[in-house]
Order: sequence, then C-alpha cells, then structure tokens
Amino acid sequence: MQIILLEKVGKLGNLGDVVKVKDGFARNYLIPTKLARRATEAAIKEFETKRADLEKAAQAKLDAAKSLGEQLSGKTVRIVQKAGVDGRLFGSVTNFDIAEGLGKLGLAVQKAQVRLPNGPLKTVGEHVVTVAPHGDVVAEVTVQVVAQVD
Repeated sequence: MQIILLEKVGKLGNLGDVVKVKDGFARNYLIPTKLARRATEAAIKEFETKRADLEKAAQAKLDAAKSLGEQLSGKTVRIVQKAGVDGRLFGSVTNFDIAEGLGKLGLAVQKAQVRLPNGPLKTVGEHVVTVAPHGDVVAEVTVQVVAQVD
C-alpha cells in the first residue's frame, strides 16, 4: 500500500515521504495513529497545502523533545525494590518503574520512551539506560536500584 508519512517514522522515512508498506502495517498501525495517510491523488494535493503547518508542528515536537533530553541527561533515578542477600531482585525494574521515577522528579516520560536493550533490570546497583523522547533525541539516565530495608 502506498502511504504519505505525516510524521517522521523510524526506519521508514521522514515527513512527506511517499512509501510502500505492507497493508496490515498501514491499516493497523500507521493510519490509526495518524502517522500516515493513503497516498491518493487527493490526499497528496491536500498534504502539499498543509505541509508547512505539519513541518512547524514536527519542529515544535522536536524542540520540546530536545529540551526534555537536556533535562534528562545526567539525571539519577533511585528505585527501591526487595532483593535477596546476593543482590538479585525479587522481580525486576521495568521501563514503567523508571518512567514513574522520572515522573516523580517532574520529568514527563512515557514508558515506551525508556529503552532497556538487555531487558528489565534484575540486580541491585547502578545501571545506565537510554530515554528517547523523540526519534532524533536520546538521553542517558542513571538508574540506581537499591535493596529495600525492612
């Protein structure tokens, strides 16, 4: 299916690109989330008239993400979890826990923006994780996992 991208989509293209994707990906994800439209003649003409507004909106999102990235870089989040004597956690620290901890610091981060490449954190100590508020903005945050003292 031919679609017009209304925002930058990682590994697919930038705003305004006409790309061919699988039908299910377009119908089930890109179109419902308003990341793309079907590439019909009418849609292409309508997009060209709205292009400047969409570019301004995309730039505003990027600027907001850059400012959030600057605030995030170098931050340390402390998370308290139950742990055994060997330092392994009973459970794990997930991206939801990290996003919640950043929220308590006054930084609005969604759990999907927290990247844990090796999966959830399962040991006590300091771990460096990345937070990507935008596809072009990535910040590193230190997560300090501490054993709960009863």
